Amino acid sequence: MYSRGWIAAFIGVLSACTPQAGPTPSLQPRAAEAIDPRVPVQGSVNDRPVSRVLSGRLSELIAQAHSGDAAFGPLAGHAESLAATAGPPQSESWIAAQQALSAAISARGPTARALGDIDALGANMLQTNGGLAPADLAAIKNAGAEVGVLDRRQEERIAAIQRRLGV
Repeated sequence: MYSRGWIAAFIGVLSACTPQAGPTPSLQPRAAEAIDPRVPVQGSVNDRPVSRVLSGRLSELIAQAHSGDAAFGPLAGHAESLAATAGPPQSESWIAAQQALSAAISARGPTARALGDIDALGANMLQTNGGLAPADLAAIKNAGAEVGVLDRRQEERIAAIQRRLGV
């Protein structure tokens, strides 16, 4: 009535359901379950100072941003003065103000690159090392904040010139 293949498969399934010989797991609490998660973990925190390589690279990027900001200032001032006296759109004075604005936007490059490089530096360290030491993280955040202030100020000046020109 049943073929031998079905009977062999049925016996195989039944044998898989039988308990295996050996020790059964204990139901006693494990050591990790005894740790209260609300209590701070006592251990060594990586409280070393900022690495010299990171500190040096961040200083270079901050200097790059300040150098870019120094170049941006006069160009933005020139664009602001031309925009203040610009005629209607497509007039020669408006075109001259647009060209000055383009030069100011181009001068933002070093500051924007420095900000991006600071972010990339932190991301690469995080990926490479699997984490950041607290001092390294603080240094990256401080550098990003300092350069971010320059970048936002430049962005606001550019936006004000664009509004004045109706762009």
